[in-house]
Amino acid sequence: MFKRSIEALLKEAISISPVVLLSGARQVGKSTLAISLENEYRVFDNLSEREAALNDPIGYVASLPKPITLDEIQKVPEILEGIKIAVDKERKNSTFLLTGSANVLDMKRAKDTLAGRLIEIQMWPFSQKELHNKADENIIDMLFSFDEKSLKLANVSHSEILQAIINGGYPEIHKIESVRGKALWLDSYISTYVERDIRDVGELRDVSAFIRFFNIIAPRSCGLVNKSDLASDAALAESTVSNYLSMLEMIYQVSLLKPYSSNISKRFIKSSKLFMTDSGVFCHLLGVNSVDGLVNSSHKGDIVETFVYSELLRHLSFTEIRTQIYHYRTSDKKEIDFILESGEKIVAIEIKSAQSIKKEAFKHIKVFQQKESKEVLGIVIYAGDTLLSFGDDMHKRYALPLSVFF
Repeated sequence: MFKRSIEALLKEAISISPVVLLSGARQVGKSTLAISLENEYRVFDNLSEREAALNDPIGYVASLPKPITLDEIQKVPEILEGIKIAVDKERKNSTFLLTGSANVLDMKRAKDTLAGRLIEIQMWPFSQKELHNKADENIIDMLFSFDEKSLKLANVSHSEILQAIINGGYPEIHKIESVRGKALWLDSYISTYVERDIRDVGELRDVSAFIRFFNIIAPRSCGLVNKSDLASDAALAESTVSNYLSMLEMIYQVSLLKPYSSNISKRFIKSSKLFMTDSGVFCHLLGVNSVDGLVNSSHKGDIVETFVYSELLRHLSFTEIRTQIYHYRTSDKKEIDFILESGEKIVAIEIKSAQSIKKEAFKHIKVFQQKESKEVLGIVIYAGDTLLSFGDDMHKRYALPLSVFF
């Protein structure tokens, strides 16, 4: 079994808080990790447990042995009220570990957010570091303390990297060898788990319209969100599009990346960028299932960028330093794919799917460095195999191979 990067963080959170919520998409390994902690365990997939909790949440919680793990909490968000009362009656750390495949704190049926009583930790599908038995290595921390002399790159071929992008990070995919088997699993995942969780988090009156919408947004990963265009293409009301996007965020299938803003420019594009949160699901929805298919795909650049974003999300979940991630785009078309900001330091990241790199790839990063008052490290992640320096006397700029994630 692969070690999970957030395991140490989860244990620390449990030790200092009465309630911890471990949230993430279905089938990412939440239950496996929670069960390994050896608490008393109840799951709300069990109809009897669910009915008891719904009927009398306060009494149900009071009767539970402690410490307790409550799995699939999104099925009974009403129970948060009972947990609040129990915590306020006897505040004791390590009492409740909750897991959920939807962000239960944002659900309308949740009568309480447990503010001041709860720590939330997000869990994502496998990162490449986890799959290569390097779960304790964090890319974000490495970038903010970047030392090109000590950086060690994994010995992984270009074709192996592309196959990893196609596979994505869901644990079950890595147990299946055939292309057809992987496609069957992903089809089932979308048609059962995604649909089931959408029903848990909100009212879904038209399943076919939702699945159609899910397929329509897939090719738009890495693009700016334009709800009116999405509504037109999906033949839906704009309010329905907003609702679907919100629900997909709540079940961790898409992420809306906010724009970066500071006083260096007044001409920012204010729209968020849409990303699928797993490159394997993204490739499946695009019909890309082989290395040759990825190499020749018109979506190759977006697929690689989605992969990098999904990896950054995984590493952001267990950084030592508090870090925010944004995209950067101005009205005069100066664009940087990702801005990582922590205190007075920034890492500006561009993504290129080519195996070679030229200094022109840094042109927008260079302008950003010159205007920004904070310290900015410029990074272009590309598909080559060599760490290269493109900096000058004033600013550091490097081309990093995709293998840095492995």
